[in-house]
Amino acid sequence: MSIQTGHSPSPGERRAWERSLPALRADLIDVGLHEVEMLVEYQLPLTSKRADVVLAGVHPRTGLPSYVVVELKQWSHAEAFEDSDTLVAVEQYGGRGVTHPAVQVEGYVDYIADFTSHLAETEHSLVGAAYLHNATDRGVEDLFARPATARSRVFTGQRRAAFGDFLAQHLAPGKPGADAADALLASRIAPSKQLLTVAADEVQRREMFVLLDEQRDAYEHVLHAVERARRANTKRAIVVSGGPGSGKSVIALSLMGELSRQGRTVVHATGSRSFTQTLRKVAAARAPRVRQLFKYFNSFMTAEPNDLDCLILDEAHRIRETSVNRYTRKAERERAQPQIHELLSAARVPVFLLDQHQVVRPGELGTVQDIERYAAVLGIEVEEIRLDDQFRCGGSQVYVDWVLHLLGLAPGGPLPWRGDDGFTVEVVDSPHELEHVLAQKHEGGYTARMAAGYCWPWSDPRNDGTLVPDVHIDDWSRPWNLRGDRAVGGAPPSPLWASDPAGFGQVGCIYTAQGFEYDHAGVIIGPDLVWRDDRWVSVREANRDPDFKNREKVPDADFDRLVRNVYKVLLTRGMRSVHIYSTDPQTRDFLRSLVRS
Repeated sequence: MSIQTGHSPSPGERRAWERSLPALRADLIDVGLHEVEMLVEYQLPLTSKRADVVLAGVHPRTGLPSYVVVELKQWSHAEAFEDSDTLVAVEQYGGRGVTHPAVQVEGYVDYIADFTSHLAETEHSLVGAAYLHNATDRGVEDLFARPATARSRVFTGQRRAAFGDFLAQHLAPGKPGADAADALLASRIAPSKQLLTVAADEVQRREMFVLLDEQRDAYEHVLHAVERARRANTKRAIVVSGGPGSGKSVIALSLMGELSRQGRTVVHATGSRSFTQTLRKVAAARAPRVRQLFKYFNSFMTAEPNDLDCLILDEAHRIRETSVNRYTRKAERERAQPQIHELLSAARVPVFLLDQHQVVRPGELGTVQDIERYAAVLGIEVEEIRLDDQFRCGGSQVYVDWVLHLLGLAPGGPLPWRGDDGFTVEVVDSPHELEHVLAQKHEGGYTARMAAGYCWPWSDPRNDGTLVPDVHIDDWSRPWNLRGDRAVGGAPPSPLWASDPAGFGQVGCIYTAQGFEYDHAGVIIGPDLVWRDDRWVSVREANRDPDFKNREKVPDADFDRLVRNVYKVLLTRGMRSVHIYSTDPQTRDFLRSLVRS
């Protein structure tokens, strides 16, 4: 029996293996499966997730490659979490809800099948099981309320004989599994044709996206580049640049649908957790498998060059210097490349959709110049398409230009607001007035949100589930949106703040507002950007964003640029109106002098 791992294990992993792997190995030996290959900590393609063990061998009935995904749990007790049939409460995790192991394993099986070309192109068997080798049936009896499926089952230590029978049904004794393991490990990584067919149906069944002028040009250019790259074995990067609401995400989803229909290997990625999770929810409303096609920029550290026909990089101004983070394993950390390099390499046609004025965090490198510089090193031709028409802010190019001049992001200085029939701009005198105006819009059936600069502390919810009203202005206070992925106290999870009606009760920040739009925007300009005499002054000490604190990493000039970009993004989220409040009286007076009702 051979055991392979894809990385250097941590001490915690070693301890877990010392307890679980001998139990699994003994079970394999007991049923004569000495020649099976064990792929330990098998990394799921294009994710940081790892399956505990994938057993590779030969199917006893068909003689075809056969794989069993095994999730090893050391639990001795687990029970249903509240009324959920997909979450269970486990003592080791403080009783909080974690995914039912059968659901977890079934997800691994589906994912491996959908993203491993070898399995898509070769007849095989692929099943999964959760093995709770320390548990008795009674200790985890709630887990059996969820029926077993063809792809996943749960076994306890008490059912060890049944687990052995299950393994013997899918893996032939005396048959080496080395070839099956090698084929899986060497497989090209790309979405399967079955998954692309589902995605095409799901995305294109949505209301038709109408692409106009430059949007249509960009769409057709990408389709042409993908076809040309396939026929001529070439590579080209395309940059689609445009302001807020110019249709970048509409182009992205239209391309996803059409390229999937054509059977091209295509994946969508962003650097925004909120944006990605919302797209997953919207684009996969009827077909959850489609969510797998929506990734993050840091998903391509280990991707093979040109495995994909097209990689659509939405919100590309969020590209980071590197994909390394605190969860990155040592081996991957040591061979990490610049994130732009990884993204340029991963597909024959990488498509970058960006707005250069939305770079709002230190370490973000998503400008046209950055992409061209890295592409030149790799010898990749870059084509840029500019989207000039505006579809957010009521289609008001006048308003977007006014914001750019207001914040000094365009030459010429602040200008009076002359008005536009399609968009309303107002300056309000208090946060009470701001909330009152937006509440009327919200109650009238429109989407309305308040967002603010990061100038107040941000507390976790209290133990009783209530939110802390951290955003204090005089006698008015409201909580920030949630930071996590779970709803608390009636407030939606962070990724859904901009789209869930329950998000109205909290103040959004740049990281939850960016990439989204709503009918009516309320913007609180905090004390980190104030107007003095004839210019804007950025005040670092008034900003609470931890990413901005280090002066060595973020010099004053960079902080000034980034904080202006933050307010540019917040001011351009509304489609029908924006109401602006500044905490600084002098700044309020200045804004009021520009905006006359």
